[in-house]
Amino acid sequence: MTHRIAFIGMGPRGLGAAEALLALWPEAMIEVFDPGMHPGAGPNFSPDQSPHCLLNLPLRNLDIARDGTLIDDITGDPERFPARAELGQHLCQRFNALGLTHHHRAVRDIQHDEASGGWMLSTPQGPEGPFAEVLIAPGQPRSHPDPQFSKWKAHAQEHALDLVPAYPDRALLAVAKGWAGKAVGVRGLALSSIDVVRLLTLGMGGRFKAGRYLPSGMEPARIVPFSLNGLPPAPKPATATLDAGFDATEAETARFEAALAEALDSPAEPPLAMICAALEVPVERITGDRAATRDWLAAERENPGSQEDRAAPEVLRGLIAMADGSASASPGYVAGQVWRKWQDALRKGFNPRDVAPEIAQAVTGFDDGMKRFSYGPPLTSATELMTLIEDGRVDMRAVDDPDIVTGPDGWRLCNDEDRVEVAAMVDAVLPSPDLSIVSDPLIARLRDRGVLVPLAEGLAAKTEPDGQVQPGLSVLGRMAYGSVIAVDSLHDCFGAAAQRWAEGVCARQRAPSSTMRGG
Repeated sequence: MTHRIAFIGMGPRGLGAAEALLALWPEAMIEVFDPGMHPGAGPNFSPDQSPHCLLNLPLRNLDIARDGTLIDDITGDPERFPARAELGQHLCQRFNALGLTHHHRAVRDIQHDEASGGWMLSTPQGPEGPFAEVLIAPGQPRSHPDPQFSKWKAHAQEHALDLVPAYPDRALLAVAKGWAGKAVGVRGLALSSIDVVRLLTLGMGGRFKAGRYLPSGMEPARIVPFSLNGLPPAPKPATATLDAGFDATEAETARFEAALAEALDSPAEPPLAMICAALEVPVERITGDRAATRDWLAAERENPGSQEDRAAPEVLRGLIAMADGSASASPGYVAGQVWRKWQDALRKGFNPRDVAPEIAQAVTGFDDGMKRFSYGPPLTSATELMTLIEDGRVDMRAVDDPDIVTGPDGWRLCNDEDRVEVAAMVDAVLPSPDLSIVSDPLIARLRDRGVLVPLAEGLAAKTEPDGQVQPGLSVLGRMAYGSVIAVDSLHDCFGAAAQRWAEGVCARQRAPSSTMRGG
């Protein structure tokens, strides 16, 4: 059997793995199976999406080139947050430069071939293989809707109502042309919701000028977002200078790395207490408030977001002031920025280890809660959202976990004394990386046969540190969540996880030109 390598999925994670493997083994025979139109970018960074969907990283932090330098073909102000389409064009160019064989078709099943010792792929056009190695890097596979959404879907079909996902954005914009003057609900209040708000305003021809929103007349009369906790995401610091004020010292980072290693190996003591003890140190130093820091982190461990009891607009206004430097940063804001800067250290300490399921659940849960700070939007997006709230275009009256009643004309959102009627609904909630709810045919078949096994309830597949689930069959990304952490980061696609997988392939296939590297 030749050393053929199959990639199933070719978004940024597949691209990062391919680049890592070819850097070690230039002669590797890689074949890509992906029906998408934009290999390298995938749907999340497709070059044809709206320019109103922005990265949550400024150019100065976009260091995903193979040599570790900034991308040189996306230019402009280092403080600028580029459109995802810009990055997608760059990623497509990187994929094309590799010259790989690309099969524009999906893979329905994978079976081990006893005769060759490799893997056979089932596609609509027939079998392919055998392959010595198969990497599954599917991005976000399709999942079964949760009970609430299933009910809404049946309701929308019965009454001919619009219930659409946030992505693809072009499809949302096409449907939204019929929403002028209507109230539209948005399920979720994270980064995807920020995209939806921009699409339903700027994407419909509106514009911001001198701190005001100038409507086009094509946008909805009101946009009504809501989420389980009603907390808006915190914008990132406005400039590199402000951002540097949240840097941990080398000694503080070393202390965190040591605490993380001990926490992952010490089930006798709650792991989050050990991790937060290290996080307290830089937060206390920056805020100067030891008691408030400890109280905030203690509450975050027990119930993320429970520290906040103000109305959402007031919370957002305060976060904007912290991001632009006009107000002192709270312990929560500081903790979130330090945690963001420790993401590489977190992955470096967590991902190569065989972490016990209960510890993985605790640490990934804490990281998920902190994303409202560490994965925040650009300050400009948060400021635009605040302008729309003050203008009444975005209605926050039902933002905090409302009761929702369906009716023939749409949905009624009820929160305390407020009742808000919406005629259409946008789903901006990303499905959980829970292996048990995946409906994608390939992933579901492998799960049902026991090839992919969840690490724990609510988590994705258990993998080895190099991504293997069986010899020669590997999974990287969201479908390995729990075995690895912080998988939604763009930098993770081009980081140590891809490098470990590539080194494992070279070791197994005895690639003569490979040179092993650490990381």
